[in-house]
Amino acid sequence: MDREIDPLYRRRQIIRRALVSALTLSAIAAVLIWGPALIKPSISRARIRTAKVDQGPIEATITASGTVVPEFEQVLSSPIETRVMKVLKRPGAVLVKGEPIVELDRSQSVLALEKLNQQIELKQNQQAKAKLDLENTLNTLQSQWEIKNLEYKSFKAGSSRNRALYDQGLLSEERLREIVLLEEKAAFELKQLAAAKQNAQQSTRTQLEGLGLEMKTLLQEQAEARRQLELATTKSDRNGVLTWVASEEGATAHKGDVLARIADLDSFRVEATVSDVHASRLAAGMPVSVKVNDDYLAGAVSRINPTIKDGIMTLVVELKDRSSSLLRSNLRVDVLVITERKDKVLRIKKGPFANGEGGRDVFVIRGDTAVKTPVRLGVSSFDRFEVVQGLLEGDEVIISEMADFMHLKEVKLK
Repeated sequence: MDREIDPLYRRRQIIRRALVSALTLSAIAAVLIWGPALIKPSISRARIRTAKVDQGPIEATITASGTVVPEFEQVLSSPIETRVMKVLKRPGAVLVKGEPIVELDRSQSVLALEKLNQQIELKQNQQAKAKLDLENTLNTLQSQWEIKNLEYKSFKAGSSRNRALYDQGLLSEERLREIVLLEEKAAFELKQLAAAKQNAQQSTRTQLEGLGLEMKTLLQEQAEARRQLELATTKSDRNGVLTWVASEEGATAHKGDVLARIADLDSFRVEATVSDVHASRLAAGMPVSVKVNDDYLAGAVSRINPTIKDGIMTLVVELKDRSSSLLRSNLRVDVLVITERKDKVLRIKKGPFANGEGGRDVFVIRGDTAVKTPVRLGVSSFDRFEVVQGLLEGDEVIISEMADFMHLKEVKLK
């Protein structure tokens, strides 16, 4: 049998339900009022890097990777077909001009020089014999000419006397004609001897000139053989450091094979590589800044190699201070090729927040809040961007990576 609920109990239940509803409504209102502030995204200042916009010059640069190399490097090659007898110096040795590095087998060069010496002696004997033969021939012809000249004079004198006798009628015409013919014959023979003497002189002169040319050629070959013999002990022709040497004694060295490399470590240059996408912006003569650790050395692009391999170009940089104490052979450096310079612009330090010129959004710190702001960046140097629009001098910008917050208009700083 049902009983009526106690009115007092019913009143308590109604009051309890009203209080629960009121508390629930209050909680919902509190969440709606203060919730957005409580769940607003924030980031710790310790996790970000910032930089202030300042004003000053900026140099647009192309960054290349460079290597310091000796400006002068001498390559010593084998002058002859030979063998490496002995390695006198090892890589890293400091060399003085004229100091031997490698000793080569010189036996073949010695034999070649001796053979040339013998050929020169034979040629000298031929020259001496030709001169002696000429003198003998000339002496014989001269004697014959003098005898014939006496005969001619005798015939000429007799001819004069016989003409006088003929005029007096004491000599027949036939006899006079015989005497005149003898005179003419002697004159003709005298001319023949003179011509023979001249021909002998010309022939011997030509022969001697030919022998002289052959002698000159042999003397040149002799000088070259002596030079190669001298080079068979490979010597440095300048002060420097031995960077490489043929280390295997007894190995065969063909003519022209490299035996050693000598670097002049008092003077350096830089060889740099850069992507060929910058080819149109690069030219010889452009100023360059070479970053060595935390220091910079000035220079210029002296040469751009025309060959591009695997999308990579090679530049040669000539330094103003080629003997700087900062430079070391094979040292890796950053090469900044300056393509443009602006003297007075707004600029901001580089960071992960941007990767090049153009428009993008950045976070500018306003009190304890970072506000997303659209900006436009211009040319870039090694460590700064040019600010074209969107920022003012003195603005503090977050230069850390903020990709996770780019969907927000602002971020709270803690």
